[in-house]
Amino acid sequence: MKAIVTVMLKNGVLDPQGEAVKSALGGLGFFGVNSVRQGKVIELDLDEGTDPTQIHEMCNRLLVNAVIESYHLDIV
Repeated sequence: MKAIVTVMLKNGVLDPQGEAVKSALGGLGFFGVNSVRQGKVIELDLDEGTDPTQIHEMCNRLLVNAVIESYHLDIV
């Protein structure tokens, strides 16, 4: 089974990478981009039947900085 963890900065947290991407897009002639938020995707290949609670624990203890980031978990 696979678990896909999408991690994003929380709303209100400054995203300098997103701002750099927005600026670069404008420089390349792509106008109308109002904002860009950049995050990360972590794909975990797990044993079948892994308890989702264990995956959330992985996120809370290592994969996500809960102070400034939030995450969404998809199990596929």
